[in-house]
Amino acid sequence: MAIITGLSGNEIYCLQRQGLTPGDLVIGNSVISLGLIGSISSGLKTLFGGEVHQVTRIIHEGRQRAYARMVAEAKRHGGAGITGVTNELVLHGTNIEFLAIGSCIHRAEAKTEQFEFSTAADGQALYCQIDAGFEPKRFVFGNVAYSIGLGGGLIGILKSLQRGEIKEFSQIFNETRHLALKRIKAEAREAGANAVVGIKTSILPFAGMQEMVMIGTASKHPALPIGFNQNPITSDLTNDEMWGLMNQGYMPVQLVLGVSVYSLGLVGGITSFFKSFVRGEIHELTTLIYGAREEALAHIAEEARRYSADQVVGIKTYVYNLGGGIIEFLAIGTAVKKMPGVSTQSETLPPQAIIRDQDTFINTAVTANASSLNRPANATNSVTAFAGFGVFALWLLFVFLRILLR
Repeated sequence: MAIITGLSGNEIYCLQRQGLTPGDLVIGNSVISLGLIGSISSGLKTLFGGEVHQVTRIIHEGRQRAYARMVAEAKRHGGAGITGVTNELVLHGTNIEFLAIGSCIHRAEAKTEQFEFSTAADGQALYCQIDAGFEPKRFVFGNVAYSIGLGGGLIGILKSLQRGEIKEFSQIFNETRHLALKRIKAEAREAGANAVVGIKTSILPFAGMQEMVMIGTASKHPALPIGFNQNPITSDLTNDEMWGLMNQGYMPVQLVLGVSVYSLGLVGGITSFFKSFVRGEIHELTTLIYGAREEALAHIAEEARRYSADQVVGIKTYVYNLGGGIIEFLAIGTAVKKMPGVSTQSETLPPQAIIRDQDTFINTAVTANASSLNRPANATNSVTAFAGFGVFALWLLFVFLRILLR
């Protein structure tokens, strides 16, 4: 019977060099009603902002059910592992589907197989990971559903009248973002791993809230000291980037992130709004975003010092428009450190491990529909979004001020 796999030619080539052969595509899913989550998100738990624990649990359980069903299917196929695991949310009208997909793989020399591992890495990334000395254990994820909240919103309105950082928002966002990282490390410990590599972070709009989810591969590396069994290393470097650093003796030690929430202020908002009608630099927005960026990067530097890192590499920055002239600036990178015994099995990577496969079929209708739910983290990286928060928003602010002053 013919094998039906999601693996590309380059992935199959790389896997065969690691003694692995392709198997069938495997899928697991779970569907729930959005009404259940909507009723919770409108409750008292969202009044004060921060994590909405019930929604986090519902999403986590849905993702886990989909993943478990995918693994069960791989075991029925007699697979040794699953590569390229994804764990997505798909909207179906008033219902939401948790969908886990991967490609089953087999040991080339094995006559009978036991299921050994699952990984978020595709075939090419898995080659790099294994060649760098990491033994994959399990696909892991950490998530947190959170809300700014009514209380936070009122504080935000008041604080937004003045220009500068809104520390209440910065604290809420910083704590929730670190919760996802804490939870993915907890799953890695349960899998007997001392590392989570290839982490990908997404921030998804969800039933009037946001979900931050990190996915990666819990792995074991023999060069890591025993202390990392309880505090696994984390890295959001791609596996080929990580291979390049480890080839030079550097080990990733921690994914670091910094959050800063800033307000343009009422006067700055009015000024920038009218300036947006004429050509030229909007100085108020330039200096605001610069300040937010510097603050977020300072948080990253502070975290890196706590881990005695030599460098922070692969920094990515994202800007979010929270409305009302308020922006969030998020910076993510990986702290690395020179360690003894760190190297790669090969001196160079084969070209097939780093060539990016090209999509040959693009369904624009599906892409447009999916983007409303699975918007990537940098989708709102546009300065122009902040200039046009609108005459109506300004009018509401003036009314609010008049009420307060009475």
